[in-house]
Amino acid sequence: MRGSSPGPAPLTSGEGSRAARAAPWRATRGRWRRRSRQRRPGRVLPFPLGFAQNLIAGSHGAPRGAAGRDERGAGAARGASVTAGPGGGGREGICLEKQRLFVQIQRGQNEPERAAGARAGRAERSPLAPAPGLSYGLLPRPCRALVLLNPLSGPGLALKDFQALVQPMLAEADVAPTVFVTERPHHAHEKVRDEDLSQWDTLVVMSGDGLLHEVVNGLMERQDWEAAVKTPLCILPGGSGNALAASINHYAGNDHAGKRELLTNCAFILCKGLHTQMDLVSLSTASGTRLFSFLSFGWGFISDVDIASEKYRKLGNARFTLGTLQHLVRLQVYQGRLSYLPADAAPGARDDPPAPVPNGHAGRILPPAETGAPGARAEAALPEDSLLVPLQQPVPAHWTVVPEEEFVFVYAIYQSHLGSDLLMAPAARLHDGRIHLFFLKAGVSRVTMLKLFLAMEKGTHLDLNCPHLRYVPVRAFRLEPRASAGVMTVDGEALACEPVQGQIHGRLCRVLCGS
Repeated sequence: MRGSSPGPAPLTSGEGSRAARAAPWRATRGRWRRRSRQRRPGRVLPFPLGFAQNLIAGSHGAPRGAAGRDERGAGAARGASVTAGPGGGGREGICLEKQRLFVQIQRGQNEPERAAGARAGRAERSPLAPAPGLSYGLLPRPCRALVLLNPLSGPGLALKDFQALVQPMLAEADVAPTVFVTERPHHAHEKVRDEDLSQWDTLVVMSGDGLLHEVVNGLMERQDWEAAVKTPLCILPGGSGNALAASINHYAGNDHAGKRELLTNCAFILCKGLHTQMDLVSLSTASGTRLFSFLSFGWGFISDVDIASEKYRKLGNARFTLGTLQHLVRLQVYQGRLSYLPADAAPGARDDPPAPVPNGHAGRILPPAETGAPGARAEAALPEDSLLVPLQQPVPAHWTVVPEEEFVFVYAIYQSHLGSDLLMAPAARLHDGRIHLFFLKAGVSRVTMLKLFLAMEKGTHLDLNCPHLRYVPVRAFRLEPRASAGVMTVDGEALACEPVQGQIHGRLCRVLCGS
């Protein structure tokens, strides 16, 4: 209450304490509502930093006094508004735990890299790189973030969700976002390819996995790609599948989360600022295109469902359920040859090893090995696919060739989740150096397939011991379709059906992580 207004009616001790804690929140909620009415749609405005500053000062306890009007109480009230305030919020216990962990990260109690970076005399605004032999770093404070946002991804709520839920959290964590709203396909690709990345500490993607695919390949097309891919990436789920966001949430030890809770968790990961290395897979096609993938490559049933269900994107993640049921009715078989290099295979000893495929350029036609430009800058040479030979040649002798040539699907995944609620590769990690290869042979019944996908929600599909489903961790693979039937996908994006091969490149880029 303000001025000389009478105080609240007498309450029991328990009710009084709850009312005292709620009073600052009511005042803060009013301020948030007034601010939201003053904002122009689509514009990113700064917010006060009281939450982070008061927490770091050690004042994250309950507010003092019945009204909580001193500075420390006001800081705690603003903290409540960030974690459970405008735009909805998570459960109280989760929010309090996140606040405590946020204080630890800001104080640097569990980040020895931070002290090591200071001793090494790094510039104040430079992202904190991990010490030699370590794989973790920490974003600087203040932090400058370029947010690439697709307003049409998934149900079309990405911009609204960012303004209502993510933006207040970033402001309180001293992260200054600049929002770039994409207007056409490949817009984000062009932006990161041509942008001066030195002005950003992190690149944030608020969309589905497809936009991050654009960003990764845009970075790999730069002349300074080797430095560009060290810019930490962050994914905020705004699409339908949100597989990488679900995977990072899984790696952090969190339980399965619905869309809003998953967005809150990923936004908190961004606020925390911890980043680590992530594997990428280099894919080369028969037509000469080279792509870099962070999530998956697929052919057959799963890819057909992914692409055909695009028209149901307004349904969000439910589009995949509907698409799966439709394609089960008209189950197809795809013919092709699958070969792979097992992850635990010893390097093959050959008298005359064939030359590896040339480096080429990401997203472009691969030049022949003998026509490489001798005057090209050293940093323009992309990682060499040392495990692969040209597609015109047979696979090396120490590779495994699958004897069956009829499949329902072939799916190579490098993260744990196929979708936000499908745990396909529970053993996968961000930098485990493995491609987790699944293939389902022809002859499986529709009922068995339905059981497999239902079990995949908990990651127990391999426990069903289906004789048609095979799983093997590999370092490289090759797929040669017999015809152009079926759809191929890379990170959920359509790819022309043709022979393709890929290999893992360990710890090639950096991504924000939970732990």
